[in-house]
Amino acid sequence: MPLSTIRDFLRRESAGGFALLGAALLALALTNSPLAGLYHDFFALHLTVKLGDVGFDKSLNYWINDGLMAIFFFLVGLEIKRELIEGELSSPTQAALPAIAAIGGMVAPAAIYVLVNAGTPATLDGWAIPAATDIAFAMGVLGLLSNRVPDSLKIFLLALAIIDDLGAIIIIAIFYTADLSLQALGLASIGVTLLFVMNRLNVQSLAAYVLVGFYVWSCVLQSGVHATLAGTVVALFVPLRVPRDEDEDSLLKRCIDGLHPWVAFGIVPVFAFANAGVSLDGVTWETIVAPVTLGVALGLFIGKQAGVMAAIALAHVTRVAHLPQGTTWREAYGVAVLTGIGFTMSLFIGGLAFRKLDHIVEMRLGVIAGSILSAAAGLLVLMWATRHRTAEAATQ
Repeated sequence: MPLSTIRDFLRRESAGGFALLGAALLALALTNSPLAGLYHDFFALHLTVKLGDVGFDKSLNYWINDGLMAIFFFLVGLEIKRELIEGELSSPTQAALPAIAAIGGMVAPAAIYVLVNAGTPATLDGWAIPAATDIAFAMGVLGLLSNRVPDSLKIFLLALAIIDDLGAIIIIAIFYTADLSLQALGLASIGVTLLFVMNRLNVQSLAAYVLVGFYVWSCVLQSGVHATLAGTVVALFVPLRVPRDEDEDSLLKRCIDGLHPWVAFGIVPVFAFANAGVSLDGVTWETIVAPVTLGVALGLFIGKQAGVMAAIALAHVTRVAHLPQGTTWREAYGVAVLTGIGFTMSLFIGGLAFRKLDHIVEMRLGVIAGSILSAAAGLLVLMWATRHRTAEAATQ
């Protein structure tokens, strides 16, 4: 993949991180103001979509979390496919370090959460909440350092976060699936088969994939599998090959370029605005030190950095992989701390883990606290680690 393409992608991710942060802060401000009732009532509004006798009557919050986020997962799927086929994950050598680091960064936070919640079995379902990194938020913080951070380190964080997302998708599919409807899954498989045929024929029509994708999403919505995963499944069949008689980019690349601004500056901030609102009214010391709050916050802030650094050290000692070119251990540690920013995916998994709203406030407090601590500490470490770099040295 051309370096200019990667740099453009990183710039968009960084800018999207600020939009995400702004939406989250606005949600926090509203839920702790006299407008809190309006905020909650707005997202409780019901919207009905019907086609003949078939339709869905869901709350606005549901449409955001299960509808709009399917587009987010579609984009994630496209990016994963591109990286695996021709990007930073396309060879074992390139993928080794971020893959090993991502595994360590998923296992350690989950272990910390389970240890903290061992005495409360009812909350153990939240073990995966601190396992993923928010690409936009993390890249936004990294972007504050501009050219002081080597491109190789930025690409490493991007690749690690993408593998994190893939891990989160697999976790959601396996562990956060309700009672399955085999009939609905059978109907969805018809759409997936059609997508396979379209891919083999190298169909480049976006409309065709949208129509079949909507059909698959509708079936998955009724199946018990979380509907957003349909977005990832559809993405895997979008062709990366370019028709021989055309000079333009493939459909997959055009989808990424077209969707990225809408997802980064629209869908993800809307999701954050709908899900980051935590009323601090009534929050007590017991809420702050509750097992869910501590498990999530410590998992993100301590578990992610410990797991990532332990995995990097193991890979280095065993000579399976080495630090990204031109980077230092201090800089690698700073990036490891940034992986504890788990905002979007953590809130999403938390909503699946605690569907009955029993521990939603504690979960959100933990996500916000762990992510903010990771962002602030990671930025400080990287500022210290890169203090002697010049813009020229960082881009060599």
